[in-house]
Amino acid sequence: MNPILSLSGIDKAFPGVKALDQAGLNVYSGQVMALMGENGAGKSTLMKVLTGIYQADAGTIEYRGQHCHFKGPRESQEAGIGIIHQELNLLPHLTIAENIFLGREPTAALGRINWRKLYADAQALLDRLQIKHSPKTRVGDLSIGAQQMVEIAKALSFNADVIIMDEPTDALTDTETRALFRVIEELRQDGCGIVYISHRLAEIFEICDRITVLRDGKWIGEKAVAEIDEDTLIEMMVGRRLDEQYPRLVQPAGKEVLRVEKLSGPGVSDVSFTLHEGEIVGFSGLMGAGRTELARILYGAVPRTGGRTQLAGQPYRAGTPHQGLNAGIAYISEDRKGDGLVLGLSVLANMSLSALGEFSKGPQLLHGAEREVVDEFIGLFNIKTPGREQLIGHLSGGNQQKVAIAKGLMTHPRVLILDEPTRGVDVGAKKEIYQLINRFKQQGMAILLLSSDMPEVLGISDRILVMHEGRVTGEFKAAEATQEQLLAAAVGQTQQEEKA
Repeated sequence: MNPILSLSGIDKAFPGVKALDQAGLNVYSGQVMALMGENGAGKSTLMKVLTGIYQADAGTIEYRGQHCHFKGPRESQEAGIGIIHQELNLLPHLTIAENIFLGREPTAALGRINWRKLYADAQALLDRLQIKHSPKTRVGDLSIGAQQMVEIAKALSFNADVIIMDEPTDALTDTETRALFRVIEELRQDGCGIVYISHRLAEIFEICDRITVLRDGKWIGEKAVAEIDEDTLIEMMVGRRLDEQYPRLVQPAGKEVLRVEKLSGPGVSDVSFTLHEGEIVGFSGLMGAGRTELARILYGAVPRTGGRTQLAGQPYRAGTPHQGLNAGIAYISEDRKGDGLVLGLSVLANMSLSALGEFSKGPQLLHGAEREVVDEFIGLFNIKTPGREQLIGHLSGGNQQKVAIAKGLMTHPRVLILDEPTRGVDVGAKKEIYQLINRFKQQGMAILLLSSDMPEVLGISDRILVMHEGRVTGEFKAAEATQEQLLAAAVGQTQQEEKA
């Protein structure tokens, strides 16, 4: 079977980092090729070389039997290669239709945009993906998941022979994910070759035909999905066997740190719970259930409309994130690029941003102390970076996430709120993050874990609260709960109804 697209011997270096070292990939017509590897393995870099965003230092690209070299994304798109980037690449002030066909708008007489055709063509793509929004909706008004579906619609609009999907389901609901899988099957039947990058192993084994693994920028191997199991795949990715994917730390909880009673606000209604020292309370639920809204109210980013909270036995109410931070609540956002990190700044500047007061003596910043603590966290978190001055935008997603968590911890919080802490993170980095969470738990930190990954919530939480439409619909001891119980509560079925 001859590939429609083949990359071989690809090298790519950046200052201080060799991102690709003789990397390669084959893509076959009518098949889905999974491209797997840890964060920093070179997957996204290889795709950027393919699409002309980066120029390779060495190696060859062969497409449809011809050697080719793309000088930029437009050339690769015109050749029939489309890409759905992991990071959203949309203009929030434009409509869905305008974003899909940006720079390729259909024209009428005198070169004017044919708005009727633009909206009709966009509507056809939205219907194919079962997206309910109007093509005239402004992208900035959409959820992150809906924006991801617009990115997918944009890629489909090129009618490409090869489509690269980089973490396409990362922010999607289950319904949106099933719609995407249906489209992937249609594309496969039409003879399209698909490169599918994901850290969700269940998806790989469900929809992919073959798997290519990269590790440290090197090609490790290509296997048919039918010839490999999950343990072998993980071992190929990380270079070692991973025992116990979710390392739960069992210890008695300490004294109460946070008490929430009938808390209400935008997207949240009458939520009550307690959180203790050395305890992880997981919040589960479907996308839009109200978990992030709850966290933002507690942190002070969104005003509450009702209810009471106590922190360490004292009344607590934050009107701004600054007040929340000063009170001892650190919030690690699910949107690390939008809310958590400044991509144009260094690892050092990002990590210490919220804790500059810790390194201040009057108007003077103690740079030596700042560098010392940042270096300690880089070592503690095993952050893969050439140094503290590296721009954080050049790090892999998993390493960026570690910096975001370290940034919150540098403020020495009483309560750490982790919102989707392992989204877009590979299995090896996930376990490292879980082990760090357990370390802070062992030190007595009180932790709220907000996650749509049910195995993750079940695996490392002590107690689990499930939310549906802003309300708590179930509370469980994690060691005794099942995914079926969490899912029932997530769709609005109360525990009383389940027992009946």
